[in-house]
Amino acid sequence: MTKEKLTLSQLEQYLSKAAWILKGPVDASDFKVYIFPLLFFKRISDVYDEEFRTALQDSEGDQEYASFPEFHRFVIPEGCHWKDVRETTSNVGLAIEKALRGIEQANQEFLYGIFGDAQWSNKNKLSDRLLIDLIEHFSQYDLSNSNVDSDLLGNSYEYLIKHFADLTNKKAGEFYTPRSVVHLLGLILDPHEGETIYDPACGTGGMLLECVGHLKHNNSLG
Repeated sequence: MTKEKLTLSQLEQYLSKAAWILKGPVDASDFKVYIFPLLFFKRISDVYDEEFRTALQDSEGDQEYASFPEFHRFVIPEGCHWKDVRETTSNVGLAIEKALRGIEQANQEFLYGIFGDAQWSNKNKLSDRLLIDLIEHFSQYDLSNSNVDSDLLGNSYEYLIKHFADLTNKKAGEFYTPRSVVHLLGLILDPHEGETIYDPACGTGGMLLECVGHLKHNNSLG
């Protein structure tokens, strides 16, 4: 696993290759059903490991201390970490389902239903060999906070949505609101501290994130 700071271009290629691994058994319109959950799963696992290493260093090597939930944004139950799935060589889809459901149940307040309902254990569509290739592909990069910031992940997420639109011969606007339109709406709304923003068609949260960025920019000028 490489430790260099990831660029947006690298991250885009990384996600695009994941789509190519799925091509054939999975329709292009369904790529997102599998790629997004794996991206989130890998990210959560890597951030957990990063938090564990920090707590371990602070406690001079006390592993029990480093495992305390208060040192982690999300709980990863035993057997539900990315590395547990990566070590699985048969019934890989079942292992993925178990890990994703376990993480959701352990973090119901924040992650309930976040991974969707993809049928990972359907071997007619997803063979063990394909899933192993997909897991190994996602394993090549460290997606922790020190290696990938949240803005970069958000940008890559937006890129992938557009990529799906291109693959299915649809306009990207059918999947998400283009960045230029979102930026214009943010300028028109001109949100200020203490105000509430509501997006009734919130999908990837781009409109809300734009308003947050707009507010931070205005505060920095003030």
